[in-house]
Amino acid sequence: MAVSTKNQKRHLWIGTSREALSDSLWFLPMGLAAGYGVLALVIVAFDSALAAWVPYTFVGGASSAQDLLSTIAAAILSMATLGLSITIVALQLASQQFSPRVMRTFFRDRGTKVAIGMLLGTFVYSILVLRSVVPQSEAMEAFVPSVAVSGAFLLTLISLGVFIYYVDHVAHAIRVVHIIEAVAEETRETLGALMGPGTVPDPTTLPSGPPDAVLNNHRRPGIVTDIDSAGLVALARRHHCCLGIVPYVGDFVPLRAPLARVWFDPGHSGMPTPEQLGDHVALGRERTMGQDAAFGFRQLVDIAEKALSPAMNDPTTAVQAIDQIHDLLRRLATADYPTGYYLDEPGALRAMRPLHRWDDYLDLALTEIRQYGATSVQVQRRLRALLADLTEATRDAPERARPITRHLELLELSVLTGLPEGDRELARVPDEQGLGGGPH
Repeated sequence: MAVSTKNQKRHLWIGTSREALSDSLWFLPMGLAAGYGVLALVIVAFDSALAAWVPYTFVGGASSAQDLLSTIAAAILSMATLGLSITIVALQLASQQFSPRVMRTFFRDRGTKVAIGMLLGTFVYSILVLRSVVPQSEAMEAFVPSVAVSGAFLLTLISLGVFIYYVDHVAHAIRVVHIIEAVAEETRETLGALMGPGTVPDPTTLPSGPPDAVLNNHRRPGIVTDIDSAGLVALARRHHCCLGIVPYVGDFVPLRAPLARVWFDPGHSGMPTPEQLGDHVALGRERTMGQDAAFGFRQLVDIAEKALSPAMNDPTTAVQAIDQIHDLLRRLATADYPTGYYLDEPGALRAMRPLHRWDDYLDLALTEIRQYGATSVQVQRRLRALLADLTEATRDAPERARPITRHLELLELSVLTGLPEGDRELARVPDEQGLGGGPH
């Protein structure tokens, strides 16, 4: 039976461009500013017709309109400048206190970008309307777009509300609980898109022996951010071969490093070029969450480690990060994992890619936190509660329970080596709150 990949074939540059625009602070604000500019030109052009439909319009002369619009533009520009300054300070605080990786949470925050865009848009609207005001002169009749001027006043009032919202939004956005929840939610979305039963090929069809060829990376070095599995299947089918991608999503690939191994079918014709392969394996400057759920765990672990560092000494923040890690691992404990094998329509194996498994996620999520929190009773108790719950969740799956048992043994060793004898019994009590919730 023919089996296709879970995701539809797509061009990687679309996903890469969307990710870049989502991480940018300029795209949405510039789009809103341009929209406000178009709105100003349209209202000025039809001002006379609109005046009959607007109940309250500006009734002053050209000089008064110019003064009002100039004041509005200057005030709004000052607010926008202050807003950008607040954003930069928030980014610096997040980078220093939590992790440089979590800065992308602020870059992707739509509320921040919409607020800045509306402030800049009001400034653009005001100066374009100001430009259209014509004072009375001997050669020219005065022109005051009363509806457009009234619109500038209305947008100013809205901008004041937007600025108040923005200050409140940023104040909440730099709270650690907000950052942790934002990272965890994005990780859940990625896991939801990645997890699911995959294709299990006939073992006799799997490539055996060394590959017939190796395709190296001939582009600039970078991190694998996206793999188009359906595109790889189509490429391999055209060349009658099987492509085995070497790096995981999230791995760094140096120049001329192996990118894919090739096994040819009997009587194959031609060979895929590195350029053709590059059309289906995207490389970027940093990891993204598109297909890289492990990056979400990496961010949460980094936050916990930073909190457990001697400079911060904040185990409660580490426990908050462990709470979200617990939820993510609970979902993975019973999830169906894709196989990493992809077949074409006739059922021939055409592409393979390495994928993280249960053991990988468990090691990534717990190992470093256990090491950094070896001297914290609160962290030890919270980790023990997490592992106890995962043990219960995997009761009917012995192959997934075994690595949990291994982590329980390592946690016990951490208690023996990291805590004084008087605290060891307390640290062995599972506690969802770390300290304060009591045994379960």
